[in-house]
Amino acid sequence: MIIVNLDVMMAKRKMSSGELAEKVGITQANLSILKTGKGKAIRFSTLEKICEVLECKPGDILDYKKEK
Repeated sequence: MIIVNLDVMMAKRKMSSGELAEKVGITQANLSILKTGKGKAIRFSTLEKICEVLECKPGDILDYKKEK
């Protein structure tokens, strides 16, 4: 199971959803889908831009947990 820790990184950077969505170039609705882990996929270009804006690595926002 993939865990999305986007909220954690946004809090560390003191960045709102609206600000991140604007800087990344995606809608707040799509960002919300990513944050809640309901998305089925993410484009590498979107992931790259999120990492650029939040000054982090993909592993800072995505984690893997083995399902029981």
